[in-house]
Amino acid sequence: MRPTSHPRSLTSLGLTAVGLFIPSISADTSKVQTLAIDGTSFALNGNGVSYRFHVDNTTGDLLGDHFGGLVPENGLMQPIDPIQGWVTLVGRQQREFPDLGRGDFRTPAFQIQQASGTTVSELKYQSHETRKGKPQLRGLPSTFGGDEDVSTIVVRLYDNYSAIAVDLSYSIFPKYDAVVRSVNLTNKGSGNITLTKLSSFSVDLPYGDYDMVHLNGDWYREAHKVRRRVEYGSQGFASNAGYSSAQHNPFMALVDPSTTESQGQAWGFSLVYTGSHSFEVEKGSEGLTRALVGVNPLSFSWPLGPGETFTSPEVVAVYSDEGLGGMSRKFHRLYRNHLIKSKFATETRPALLNSWEGLYFDYNETTIARLAKQTAELGVRMFVLDDGWFGDKYPRITDNAGLGDWVPNPERFPSGFDKLISNITNLKSGNSSQNLKFGLWFEPEMVNPNSTLYHEHPDWAMHSGDYPRTLTRNELVLNLALPEVQDYVVDAVSKILKGGNISYVKWDNNRGIHETPHPYTNHEYMLGVYQVFERLTGAFPDIIWEGCASGGARFDPGILHYFPQVWTSDDTDAVERITIQMGTSLVYPPSAMAAHVAAVPNGLTKRTTPLSFRAHVAMMAGSFGFELDPAHLEEEDRKMIPEIVALQEKINPIVVKGDMWRLNLPDESNWPATLFISEDGKQAVLFYFQIKAHFNNLFPTVKLQGLDPQANYRVDGNMTLSGSTLMRFGLQYTFDGDYQSRVVMLEKQ
Repeated sequence: MRPTSHPRSLTSLGLTAVGLFIPSISADTSKVQTLAIDGTSFALNGNGVSYRFHVDNTTGDLLGDHFGGLVPENGLMQPIDPIQGWVTLVGRQQREFPDLGRGDFRTPAFQIQQASGTTVSELKYQSHETRKGKPQLRGLPSTFGGDEDVSTIVVRLYDNYSAIAVDLSYSIFPKYDAVVRSVNLTNKGSGNITLTKLSSFSVDLPYGDYDMVHLNGDWYREAHKVRRRVEYGSQGFASNAGYSSAQHNPFMALVDPSTTESQGQAWGFSLVYTGSHSFEVEKGSEGLTRALVGVNPLSFSWPLGPGETFTSPEVVAVYSDEGLGGMSRKFHRLYRNHLIKSKFATETRPALLNSWEGLYFDYNETTIARLAKQTAELGVRMFVLDDGWFGDKYPRITDNAGLGDWVPNPERFPSGFDKLISNITNLKSGNSSQNLKFGLWFEPEMVNPNSTLYHEHPDWAMHSGDYPRTLTRNELVLNLALPEVQDYVVDAVSKILKGGNISYVKWDNNRGIHETPHPYTNHEYMLGVYQVFERLTGAFPDIIWEGCASGGARFDPGILHYFPQVWTSDDTDAVERITIQMGTSLVYPPSAMAAHVAAVPNGLTKRTTPLSFRAHVAMMAGSFGFELDPAHLEEEDRKMIPEIVALQEKINPIVVKGDMWRLNLPDESNWPATLFISEDGKQAVLFYFQIKAHFNNLFPTVKLQGLDPQANYRVDGNMTLSGSTLMRFGLQYTFDGDYQSRVVMLEKQ
């Protein structure tokens, strides 16, 4: 039986071996249980992962043993001896929920200011329990699954001095090698305390060198992959925007320095939260690397009265020994099946045309009727009316008025908004019997000072006392922490959705949070937003809800719990979109991405690319569409659109439900390439691009991945090649000129 504390010296046990072998459970990994508990030693095991930790019987501290490939026991473990210098034993151990103030000088996972003013804590193991399935988090988005999908261990810690109780909830999704952790912290004392920091997930990885991979960016350039070496000391990133932000997505991976797309170890950490976040990595003086993920403490400071509990957002941690690509595919499958609640999570999406880049605010009833008619004639399946349709006393004809007043503009639509929707949804899409669907844009979390809502309820806007209320895009943030604001938003949006045949909602958010009345308002706001999402998506389950925040500034798991797709970026330049979409796919499934074909030259980059190139890039997303005015298309391009829609409808089931393989990365190759393989492995589609012209030179081959090496595949209905040949020899194609592309279909024989 495995000891629950590490001895200080081998000689004290009468051992002369160079190390101590500590067995726990059967060495046959085929017999490893999903939850294996031996006294106070715990193991969560997946198909290819083990997460192991134990209670130190001497101190009551919770210590980590292993987070990595599947193992049936702990390996050869040397005692920590001798100890010299300032760093005591607790500062040299792998700790599950580290504190500050008792000898561990590394960054703590939490900090509590007690009524006396002290911030010292001493949490010790009290008990544990196991549960089949996984309980929901109160008021927060979270992964879900049945008893056969996920199992949970709850470890209870208690501070006898302050009467603070902590429940660490560990859940394992074995099929996806995913460990999910959240924290409940309860004040069981008689005085008030303030929780100033709480990391949802904390882990100490063993001595070694690691790289950190994360997604950096800004408006129009979201999700650019950054890879940097983890150095001694603290490093990391955080969002201070009130939201997950385009600057720093709430995702991080730690990888071995030799890890590539297809080989090597990768540990991915994804925070299921839409507010400000913090990702901290510290390589301590002893060579251990600590990772901490949670709510940003700069916008937190949560008061807890006696008997009150704070529940943290959860973190999903995925392990892969098949590189970053293997990690990504596990996240994709897990999020499609066990995060996104919408019935559209694994359903194909209709090709749409959005009015924004084609018209902006310059339209009336006649213009919209014309644009919808042309949309239907081209065989597109849905027409989406974007910004500008609402506001009566303060009409939304520019971006400086109307937000908050969710009533159709009678001057724009004199015949009635409901009649417009009815006329549009009675149109036939192309030569089919399908009626054109209708979608609508909202930005309900914001308000313009030029609005009836603001004039009647200026106190509903987020503000901090008498300090000036700073405008961004001429708007302020509504304080959705207030129940009355939540009710107003739900009622206003519901009234519109009930008034017409609406199949899609684009939910936008075009600024960050500045002034707040309290440090904890940011989190209260997010809880309010989630309440609104829960109520609206529950009331209208047949609507496709799409998240948007000036592009991809809120592309996060919290949004995806409620909305099956997110607008990936306002950047519709196809070349830029390859980088953005591949970066986003590090953690988020392509099924959740929205991508559109825009007019050229692009509005910001001024780049002109062929229609086929733009379309092929957009087809790599689950939601495909156009964002242009067909009246301005060249006739040759106009004739291509029905064929493009037909190809997209053929490909979309593979993109939505299948696995993605990033074959060539845009920052490493002039020929970016991705492969999607259907869920049953019978179909695959290759997207292959050339960015710059390649003359008087040989062309490379693209080697596929993920195929059955023993099977034969029909390539584009022509030649038949084995999976082995396709993966080891590859395919060679030639291109003429800049910005060329090819879509290749494969059928398993």
